[in-house]
Amino acid sequence: MKKALGILGGMGPLATVDLFEKIVTMTDAGCDNDHIRIYIDCNSSIPDRTAAILNGGADPLPQMTDSLRKLEACGADVIIMPCNTAHHFLPRLQALTSIPFLSMPEITAAACARRFPGKTAAILATQGTLAAEIYDKALAAAGVPFLTPTEEERQALMRVIYQGVKADAAPETYRSDLIQVMKQLRSRGADYFILGCTELPLAVSLLRLEAPVIDPTRELARAAITYCGYQVKA
Repeated sequence: MKKALGILGGMGPLATVDLFEKIVTMTDAGCDNDHIRIYIDCNSSIPDRTAAILNGGADPLPQMTDSLRKLEACGADVIIMPCNTAHHFLPRLQALTSIPFLSMPEITAAACARRFPGKTAAILATQGTLAAEIYDKALAAAGVPFLTPTEEERQALMRVIYQGVKADAAPETYRSDLIQVMKQLRSRGADYFILGCTELPLAVSLLRLEAPVIDPTRELARAAITYCGYQVKA
């Protein structure tokens, strides 16, 4: 039986667009009627998740819950969130509904184990995701070796994400930061990179970087297509 998909988005808007586009382009469909029914709440009023984790910023759960209720009312059978840091709040959010969520970190960790067996991942993510150890826990549970950025590298990644992609800055303004972080992690033994913030696949694409990566947005899209009873395009 086909299922309807809910996207709890707005964290940020471009990441939501990226996920939606990947779902549509990755679905094996011969016409409009072969695509998934998708409800999207692009709620850009959700407070910053990293600020909430690190600095006692506004709790994003009330606005996330507002989006959840709207997706419930629409008739979503399963919900996904195109924001890695938001998954820190997923246990609290899941407790508020019987509709299942698909976990991007868990799906990504499984993809790492499958595609790069025995290889070492480097986690590229926000300060919030790294501080909350969202990927550390998922990768450890899947038996995937990994490295995390240094404090200096984390600050560079935040510039890429916040002053770069989220601010719609020219890609060349953050090229050196991202390349330097990846170069340093490779020198410490990283075999591939987890683009563990939904702005990072956009950055890598805009900069046309060639590197072995796992794109959690793409892995989430693939899992959502399958869960909803559709086929992923070969």
